[in-house]
Amino acid sequence: MDDGLVDGFLAALASVLEPVDVHIAWRPQLRDPSDEMVLEAAINGRADAIVTFNVRDFAVACERFGLMAVPPSVALKRV
Repeated sequence: MDDGLVDGFLAALASVLEPVDVHIAWRPQLRDPSDEMVLEAAINGRADAIVTFNVRDFAVACERFGLMAVPPSVALKRV
């Protein structure tokens, strides 16, 4: 894949992102402690979904909080 294309996509994505303050910590919810911050940002940011290659590890916790866990290919098709 062309590096310029990737850089352009990431720059466009960064231009629409919003910072999320974590008001409530929901740990532990996941098997991998390093994934917890992703889940907390999604919950506190009122996200609809978490886009991840690791759908299996996020699925149960996402369902608990009313989120979807989807792989990047599914997310890109929806956009």
